[in-house]
Amino acid sequence: MVEPTRRINFDSNIPYYVQLTGIIKDQISQKVWNPGEQIPGEPDLCKIYGVSRTVVRQALDEIESEGLIERRKGKGTFVAMPKISESLAQKLTGFYEDMVARGFKPVTQVLRQQILECNEKIAQYLEIAPGTQVIDIKRLRSVNDSPVQVVTSYIPYSLCPKLAEVDLTNRSLYEFLETECGLFIARGRRYIEAVAASEVDAKYLQVERGAPLIQLESISYLENGTPVEFYHARHRGDRSRFEIELVRVREINPHSKLSAIAEELPESNAVFGE
Repeated sequence: MVEPTRRINFDSNIPYYVQLTGIIKDQISQKVWNPGEQIPGEPDLCKIYGVSRTVVRQALDEIESEGLIERRKGKGTFVAMPKISESLAQKLTGFYEDMVARGFKPVTQVLRQQILECNEKIAQYLEIAPGTQVIDIKRLRSVNDSPVQVVTSYIPYSLCPKLAEVDLTNRSLYEFLETECGLFIARGRRYIEAVAASEVDAKYLQVERGAPLIQLESISYLENGTPVEFYHARHRGDRSRFEIELVRVREINPHSKLSAIAEELPESNAVFGE
């Protein structure tokens, strides 16, 4: 049983569950309990801190809502593994490049790499005819020995035939396309949604069937607008967090004096800042 570093102040006006919430969060931040480690059960926490089961449950509910712990039915309560941040919108990089830039060592297991005739959905995204040959690459990506993403990419075979043979175990797909095939991915469009893990997803990502996953679907384009890749990826919801940088553009108020002056100027000169 863990010896408490702080105790509940029963003379304080601060509710007991609030105090206990702070105590447990401190234990986690100070690495008394490490990520993935099981913390004492509810009966033990009641005994350690001298509070009721109701107080313990309220505190654990608060901490779980912040993503610091996770409860596993029939197993107990565990310190949550830290989430791995990925860039979603402000820069277009592949998973491998993104993880390396953040100081992680990603590991890739190539599950499938083959040439096939694409179906209508893939053809629509890649703007090619159904039945056109594409390279189908399915990979399982892990960080710190923990699987976090399973992703399938489709690239038109005619754009880069040598991709069908390359070993992508420790190599970025985008880096290979650029350096070996002369294909620079300039922009992309991504769709994100929450999905439940299928039996296959659960097997690869080491989660329970029906666990929450984050699904990304993306089309990547060359500088001339040609679609070069369509992929769909499923990320563990308990290990992934996406960063999005938003920019607000200041617009001229149509009722402002500046706008009124602009309306009076000749059309060819009614542009400010040039």
